[in-house]
Amino acid sequence: MPSIDPYADVADLATALIDIESVSGNERALADAVEAALAPLPHLSTARFGNTVVARTELSRPQRVVVAGHLDTVPAADNLPARRVGDRIYGLGACDMKGGVAVALRLATTLTEPVRDVTYVFYDCEEIEAEKNGLGRLARERPSVLAGDFAVLMEPSAAQVEGGCQGTLRAEIILRGRRAHSARAWMGDNAIHAAGDVLARLADYHPREVPVDGLVYREGLNAVGITGGVAGNVIPDECRIAVNYRFAPDRSEEEAFAHVRETFDGYTVELRDSAPAASPGLARPAAAAFIEAVGAEPRPKFGWTDVARFAELGVPAVNYGPGEPQLAHSKDEYVEIAELHQCEDRMRAWLSS
Repeated sequence: MPSIDPYADVADLATALIDIESVSGNERALADAVEAALAPLPHLSTARFGNTVVARTELSRPQRVVVAGHLDTVPAADNLPARRVGDRIYGLGACDMKGGVAVALRLATTLTEPVRDVTYVFYDCEEIEAEKNGLGRLARERPSVLAGDFAVLMEPSAAQVEGGCQGTLRAEIILRGRRAHSARAWMGDNAIHAAGDVLARLADYHPREVPVDGLVYREGLNAVGITGGVAGNVIPDECRIAVNYRFAPDRSEEEAFAHVRETFDGYTVELRDSAPAASPGLARPAAAAFIEAVGAEPRPKFGWTDVARFAELGVPAVNYGPGEPQLAHSKDEYVEIAELHQCEDRMRAWLSS
């Protein structure tokens, strides 16, 4: 069975984690290694939920914080095993997010007397369908495990604090027409031609810029797909335009969908999927202490992450971890060794003071 040494230097630990392949759905070997490393430690209470490992301090501190990271990666792209080139570690998941997991494991192992109680969560299936997400499963089935005053999701953020996240909604605008032979087009009603007005509304759309907890979230509403047509000699009777709305944390999923319906008033709009936004909660004492400890100017998270799951549980959360977000999922993803040490040192300072 593969094993890891959580007492190793964080760069060596990140390398070892990368070398234990854990593509979504195949996290068992890595979860076994994490559990085997943490379970013997007397200052932690460790439990296993499928391929999710949870380790907690029980020191009766006045605050409890959650530090979470996912174990899985996207499929390999000829980028295993890990390799070091200068001051970088390359390999599958180096950026997203074996580097962040290495930092969390180092803290869980070596920080025996934190001033805040800590729940460390190492979970599976973040990179695939939401219903398989290990953190989501805990939120549904064991929400008390994720209870806390504040949470840090160690997603790659270039060692900067990214507060909360945007919500995301996908809908389809359905345009109806009347089918006819293309040689007698006047007898039909071309549904694709009707798309012009929908696209014009999108072109004229002015996204909001919304301040939340001192961070400004810029929204976006865009067409991301269009389908229609029956055959090369048929006037189409249906056209569907897929739109994606990225909305600020001041709107619920219901309010976001209501806005999309209002924008396309007069058309049939069907919701395909959505996920809530998350407010950063930076005014909370635990959040303020974290910002001060890491010494970084917080910025909004443009995109959706699992901080939204914490927000649904009433736990404010931020994204903070090593690695450039734009490198995630790329063949040549890497993490800077200096960022690994920086994140570990700053997280340690926060949890120790």
